[in-house]
Amino acid sequence: MTRTDERTVLVVDDEPAHRLMVRAVLEDEGWTVADAASGDKALALIGKTQPHVALVDMKMPGMDGLTLMRELHARMPGLPVVLLTAFGSVGSAVDAMKQGAFDYLTKPADNEELKAVLEKSYEYRRLIEENARLRSERPDLGGGIIGASPAIARVRELIEQAGPSEATVLILGESGTGKELVADGLHRASQRSRKPLIKVNCAALPADLLESELFGYMKGAFTGAVKDKPGRFQLASGGTLFLDEIGDMPSHLQAKLLRALQEKIVEPLGSVKPVETDVRVLAATNRDLRADVASGRFREDLFYRLAVLEIPIPPLRDRLEDLPLLTGFLLRKLGQKNHKEIRAVSPAFLEALTRHTWPGNVRELENVLERALILARADTFGPDLLPPQLAALVSSASCAIPGDLQNGLAETAPHALESAMDDAERETLVRALDTFAGHREKTADALGISRRTLQYKLKKYGLTKR
Repeated sequence: MTRTDERTVLVVDDEPAHRLMVRAVLEDEGWTVADAASGDKALALIGKTQPHVALVDMKMPGMDGLTLMRELHARMPGLPVVLLTAFGSVGSAVDAMKQGAFDYLTKPADNEELKAVLEKSYEYRRLIEENARLRSERPDLGGGIIGASPAIARVRELIEQAGPSEATVLILGESGTGKELVADGLHRASQRSRKPLIKVNCAALPADLLESELFGYMKGAFTGAVKDKPGRFQLASGGTLFLDEIGDMPSHLQAKLLRALQEKIVEPLGSVKPVETDVRVLAATNRDLRADVASGRFREDLFYRLAVLEIPIPPLRDRLEDLPLLTGFLLRKLGQKNHKEIRAVSPAFLEALTRHTWPGNVRELENVLERALILARADTFGPDLLPPQLAALVSSASCAIPGDLQNGLAETAPHALESAMDDAERETLVRALDTFAGHREKTADALGISRRTLQYKLKKYGLTKR
């Protein structure tokens, strides 16, 4: 679905007067309204209107609201459908929510409630689209958490064990190690995977804005609050809420978060009525929270509420054996992004990578490789493409080329390099197979390749019997 700044709602109701009333209310709020008197007419409209939200009457001649909802979901997966129902049919509407309806309203709908529910459904749709966009830019669990080292194998094992549970998980690691990827993996492995994964960076927002983003606010709660806005807890209902950089959360918000976790309720700003929540919370930090607890900077009760299970992610300098896998995977990803192909990496380039301490971890490695990819004039990476701090790590022995050998090297180097890369690739395959006890699917996931590609490489290097 193409995103635009325009918000479009599809209103389907066989009562002309009610459609007219809804149109007037929503157009005053800036919505673009497309309406239809029947399910068949609504289905004929969606290809042209591409609605962000649908408001559908349950009782209509011909195609009823539930049937239309199923047709809409088949053609536009993820479209929030809000059902309109008579007061005496609320039970049917609740059952419909179990079948995929986003929410329901009783007819005649209260104008303020109508606006609030559609605003919430639109925000939900926007976040679903944003999650889809991010997933398209970032590989899934098998392709995102790359490595065959024991430490990374342990991270995968913890995701597999903790994913299906409802427990809160605290993900620990330095900046750039991939904490968000672990949160993605936990959500995909959970029973909530069909519901949204909502992410909030606690360090990126001022305290007052963070509070309203998490818990929402009511119209008139503060200057500029011209309408109700649901918080991330409400938008993540039924799904997962990921609180990144939780160690940077101000102390007064820590108390509100603790209450939300303990009592499963939140209080939007300006409201005296608590709102029930149904979310699983994941948190991540690059700080030493135990030290922050000891110093009084972080609440001890909140720490233990968050850290039912801890998943530590090792820094890149502690798993340098994964560098070839990461480099190959990132070069494929970056090559697709930049429309450029790199077929080989020189030994001097690889040597510098293994000598570096990587304070920025995988994120820094990705930046180094993308820089080299952009600057490369050939399809092989040499040490001249390294940034100064890494170029200084290349030993003279790996770069020095006697003048009388340059002509011969020009002819033989490509073959020698190809052979060296083949040896490195074979060794990587052997190590990965040993790590996963010969399990082909897990090995392919760790290497960031398909099972078909793995089978080809095993055959190429005579490893099919391992």
